[in-house]
Amino acid sequence: MTQARARKRTEASAALATSAVPVWLALVFSVLIGALYAVQSRVNGELGHQIGDGFIAAVISFGSGLIILSLGVIAFRRGRRGLQLVARAVSAKHLSWWHLFGGLAGALFVLSQGLVAAPLGIALFTVAVVAGQTVSGVLMDRFGIGPGGRRPLHASKIVGAALALIAVAFTVSSEVSGSGALWLLALPLVAGIGQGWQQAVNGQVRVTAQSALTATFLNFLTGTIALVLAALVNGLLVGFALDLPGSPWLYTGGLIGCVFIAGAAVVVRTTGVLMLGLCIVAGQLVCALALDLLAPTAGHPLGMTTILGTALALVAVVIAAVRWRRPGHVRRRNPTPRAGA
Repeated sequence: MTQARARKRTEASAALATSAVPVWLALVFSVLIGALYAVQSRVNGELGHQIGDGFIAAVISFGSGLIILSLGVIAFRRGRRGLQLVARAVSAKHLSWWHLFGGLAGALFVLSQGLVAAPLGIALFTVAVVAGQTVSGVLMDRFGIGPGGRRPLHASKIVGAALALIAVAFTVSSEVSGSGALWLLALPLVAGIGQGWQQAVNGQVRVTAQSALTATFLNFLTGTIALVLAALVNGLLVGFALDLPGSPWLYTGGLIGCVFIAGAAVVVRTTGVLMLGLCIVAGQLVCALALDLLAPTAGHPLGMTTILGTALALVAVVIAAVRWRRPGHVRRRNPTPRAGA
């Protein structure tokens, strides 16, 4: 029985390996995912600002994404089959129950967008998220939380992560004034740490379900439930804001979230959590920089330190993507086995 089970796991691993995304394509797609993060931050931040209630804005964003994904699960058999596979894996303890709660980190991220993205400005909000993502990516790869298991922390990755944090500190140093701004930065920082964990556990669920649709649906389901409860508590304490704006683009945050969460669940097995996070950092910073340059948030003009900090973060991503070797070190290929080995 044990041998049969081990054989099935080996066959499943081989099938997943053959269908893995090419590394270069996974890295490019990860950068595009980061750009979508920044666009969603602008959309949800503006929605929360116009409604006057970041909790309601977060519920609208996650709730609309859940509706889209529910229709997808109903329409596609693979999504429904994925739910069955996940249920069996949790029941057999091949998948931990806490892997199903990646949506809580996504909910915190979307909530932070609705509450503080507009007051901080997209560029400053993004660099705070970046700091959390970088630290989280190192930890997730170190302890093997993602679907690719433990990944060695080569010198290039460590230097790249450290340089990304330096870029964040440099960018924030001249734009933060007063303890109020520092307090606002705490929420996206914590949300960024949660993003690394979310990408790791969603990747695990996606491998088990053999469906990115299933993993994304479960992510939005748990996140929406958490946000509805939070919005109800907030509404009972301070009142409900139901004056909704009429601009259609303000309601696209859920659709954008569906795309980048599903995409991250697909490519994280190829890239690892840290490399995925650093590529997302690159996409986030470049897109956030473009948004603040072309359509700046009121009261938050684009500063030179933000531009230089973004460039430094991009250098960090390039450094982390390159594996260093000692001078004169030659990698041996296909060593001849010793006699009797």
